[in-house]
Amino acid sequence: MRVYLDHNATAPMRPEAKAAMLEAMELTGNPSSVHGEGRAAKALVERARGQIAAAFGAEGADIVFTSGATEAASLALAGASEIHAAEIEHDCVRAWLPELGPRLPVDADAQIDIAPALDAGVSVGIGAVVAVQAANSETGVLQRTDKIAERLAATELRPLLLVDAVQVAGKLPWVFNWSGADMALISAHKFGGPKGVGALILRRGLDLPAILKGGGQEMGRRSGTENIAGIAGFGAAATAAIQDVENGAWARVEKLRNILEKTMEDADPELIFAGKISARLPNTSCIVAPAWKGETQVMQMDLAGFAISAGSACSSGKVKASAALMAMGFTEGQAARAIRVSLGAETTRGDIDRFANAWLAAYERHKARAA
Repeated sequence: MRVYLDHNATAPMRPEAKAAMLEAMELTGNPSSVHGEGRAAKALVERARGQIAAAFGAEGADIVFTSGATEAASLALAGASEIHAAEIEHDCVRAWLPELGPRLPVDADAQIDIAPALDAGVSVGIGAVVAVQAANSETGVLQRTDKIAERLAATELRPLLLVDAVQVAGKLPWVFNWSGADMALISAHKFGGPKGVGALILRRGLDLPAILKGGGQEMGRRSGTENIAGIAGFGAAATAAIQDVENGAWARVEKLRNILEKTMEDADPELIFAGKISARLPNTSCIVAPAWKGETQVMQMDLAGFAISAGSACSSGKVKASAALMAMGFTEGQAARAIRVSLGAETTRGDIDRFANAWLAAYERHKARAA
């Protein structure tokens, strides 16, 4: 049997999401139509909007459905006069940064510090956006976005805070209205919803220029007929994901992650666990081996029956070192030797024991060949 340990790339579809999508597929109407069939479709979309608002503490905010977090990031950033972010951000945010522009500093614990940038006179003001990941997809390291929001609020011209909540949503009790965010990104498939649907959560009253122009759907912010089945699955998955959080499923996962790391560390003390001393997602372990390329590890573990990754899913097909790890102070060589193991609520003790044994055995063979 294969063991899936790449939940930060995508999570298995929840049965609740599948059921909601099948229900939605029975509907004929367009949500923009005023007849009965259209109103039924519209009601399903609005039900999902309410489910997502309730799940992520976004009551009173605007939830704009998109094709995923990447489109949501583009919607949030396209109209910004300037964007400030760190190298640990996801590519969908980093792609908007000037190639040679300044970056927010990151310390060895992967904590973003905006104070030096502001104190040095980096301009923030009307039209400016500061983008921060609530949780890094590769290391799992968490950021105190509420504290960052407090610091930004003290500036003369307060910039907007965009929080990438893609990894934290559905794994921890993340609350939009307490996060300090003006805008937030979420993606359905990261917590068991369908791929190809996400949302931008906006503080009520915040207006953004549309990047997809047309019929004016989604309060005029994102034109195009809504992906009704995807949105229905999104809402159902959000409700189920928060129930898992409240029921302690991820606390159990954190114990398994810690057992995995101790097992591997005891076997080889030279292994490095990036971000281990920081607050992290409960399911994520980023392991740096002294002399074994990450992509080679991924291939060998795949052959052994284990799905892991050597970076974020969006770059797993590319042979390059992790920008996030290098921003934390790792060398390019170390960053190229990192793997990410991300557990899910269905992961068992047997799964992690089998993986640890297989990985350690393969690593010993690798070291013997390299000797």
